[in-house]
Amino acid sequence: MDKIDLRILDILQRDGRITNLDLAERIGLSPAATSDRFRRLLKEGYVTGFGARLDHRKLGFGLLAFVEVLLDKTTPDVFARFAEAANRAPEVLECHMVAGGFDYLVKARLKDMGAYRRFLGEVLLSLPGVKETRTYAVMEEVKNDGPLPLLR
Repeated sequence: MDKIDLRILDILQRDGRITNLDLAERIGLSPAATSDRFRRLLKEGYVTGFGARLDHRKLGFGLLAFVEVLLDKTTPDVFARFAEAANRAPEVLECHMVAGGFDYLVKARLKDMGAYRRFLGEVLLSLPGVKETRTYAVMEEVKNDGPLPLLR
């Protein structure tokens, strides 16, 4: 991994649809050399995928919520069952095991508070081992989907 690789990754995370020719011009390499580096970065797992960013408001998903989840037991089997169930819930955008006063931080995107109430009762509270939750509804998204600071 050198500065050129980091530059390629920085450009790709900001514009995943850039053509190889445009990428080559921006980093100052030939298209063939750029393509070789790109394929290597993919093969080595530095790039984990590509996708479109969708406008959640236009699609009717106006509520973003963060939920602290406290489990009744902190054993490997409870952690595994919770993680498996969280991965199956389509409303869950992210789920992180954390250190501190609770066990998981869940980021969920839903249509509205009514949809959140159904998600809480039918999905989240029914996940294995859930003892307690605390929900934080987002009033304003200040920054999301920020790129990694590769060139700083």
